[in-house]
Amino acid sequence: MLRRAVTNSTAILLLLAAWEVLPRLGVVDPVFVPPLSENLVAWYDLLVGGQLPEHLEASLARSLSGFGLAIVLAIPLGLLIGWYKPVADFLTPLLELFRNTSAVALLPVFTLILGIGETTKVTFVLYACAWPILLNTISGVKTVEPLLIKSARSMGLGPVRLFQKVILPAAVPTIFTGVRLAGAYSILVLLFAEMVGAKAGLGYLILDTQSSFRIPDMYAGIITISVLGLLFNLLLVGVERRFSTWRTT
Repeated sequence: MLRRAVTNSTAILLLLAAWEVLPRLGVVDPVFVPPLSENLVAWYDLLVGGQLPEHLEASLARSLSGFGLAIVLAIPLGLLIGWYKPVADFLTPLLELFRNTSAVALLPVFTLILGIGETTKVTFVLYACAWPILLNTISGVKTVEPLLIKSARSMGLGPVRLFQKVILPAAVPTIFTGVRLAGAYSILVLLFAEMVGAKAGLGYLILDTQSSFRIPDMYAGIITISVLGLLFNLLLVGVERRFSTWRTT
């Protein structure tokens, strides 16, 4: 276990070491890429000064709101589309149209329609997160092993019990793949939204510090986002294991 952890961490440790050493050796310009230690000092100063918690709280509220709404709306819709062919036939052309449209490209549309307030940011995150959840849920339902379905029907399971006992459990791993992707999207796309008309949030912090040439503070914001995304993914992995205890590892 320890050996595996060390192996998995080697690449990250090498990256962090290079980030500290290369600017000090002049290989990269320390003005634009300060050593890691300087960025960590800036991160600590932002934390102690209260700016970082303020921006982090604003981003988390928006991200989790949009992400949660996406789960509530996209999973039931995906199950419906995946299980009922008439619904799939009716909605598939619309899904194909919007799935190939970048959420970032639609940000100006969201801004024009909803303004630059909190509603726009949460709705934008909701839209971006809904697609990976929706598409993976549909795929999870449609790719259930046909032999499982035939066996369940031969045992007399009706449509409702079949869906509850066979289809949904078998689709859970694929659904959670979409949820994990959406978790990453909920942070990434929010940065774009917070660069338009926001006064708080990690995206605003990065843009503001970059424009005022506070480079270590900018990297402090980027580090915060990276760590937040990693922790969020680990949390979702834990939830997936909790709901997939029936699977063999």
